Amino acid sequence: MPPPIRELEVRTLAELVDLVTPDRPDPHSGRLRERAVYRGVADTAYNLLTSLDRLSLPDGPPHAKGHLEEHLLRHFIRYSRPYLALEPANAWELLVVAQHHGLPTRLLDWSQSPLVAAHFATIKGKPGTNRVVWKLDWGRIHDHFGLPALAQMVQDLDEILAARGVRSIWHLCEDPRGPDEAFVCMLEPPALDERIVAQSAAFTFSSDKTRSLDQILSEAGLADCLTRCVIPKEHVERVRDQLDLCGVDERRLFPGLDGLARELRRYYASPAWTQVELEPRSTRADSERAARP
Repeated sequence: MPPPIRELEVRTLAELVDLVTPDRPDPHSGRLRERAVYRGVADTAYNLLTSLDRLSLPDGPPHAKGHLEEHLLRHFIRYSRPYLALEPANAWELLVVAQHHGLPTRLLDWSQSPLVAAHFATIKGKPGTNRVVWKLDWGRIHDHFGLPALAQMVQDLDEILAARGVRSIWHLCEDPRGPDEAFVCMLEPPALDERIVAQSAAFTFSSDKTRSLDQILSEAGLADCLTRCVIPKEHVERVRDQLDLCGVDERRLFPGLDGLARELRRYYASPAWTQVELEPRSTRADSERAARP
């Protein structure tokens, strides 16, 4: 029987960092780093569903609109051109661009940084719910599926898929691969903008759009490549404050005015501010003048 998905509890940012730091250097890099990526979600009930998987929710079951993938991408190609600063290198890079801007795709967002993942786990969700930082050991997944030890670039996908009998992205959209032929690989996206760089973004790419990533890995005997780091609800605000102290916030991860506004809105929306009475500006000014020699 294959091992189950591991679940561990973390109550502070330090515990999370300790948990994802290996005891021995990685043989490929010589550093105390694993070939791993991280994803933060705001509810322990969420599976690793792509935006394409979730397109049919909440009224229908997941994956029910996977057949619309080609239509979504073709319409994105048709209407996106006036807004693209650079022409995508190929259809796979265009898929990354589409995912980055919110189009439902088969890609799943991750980060090279567990702190970035913890940020996304702690900014959304209902109050009083546990949060999760998923850790994915993509190195073992590549070993299992016979893929290179490096995370792949979008230019590499043509070669990987051609070796498996897939001629193009449109051929893949037709779902020619059965469950027994499914594979998963890690993609490192091009630096399309400052946000991708700031968030240390990465994506998992699956040839199967009928199952969630955790289901695919579990059925392949790779469930232990996943770890669920659960932040208990009573510790969420503590972790959130620690992230802010470390500068892991909207202003840094979404460079620009939108990120600045997001951070200020979240920070001052905290219930704690309802307990604080700010001194009127005129009173403060009078006090400052009286204090001067």
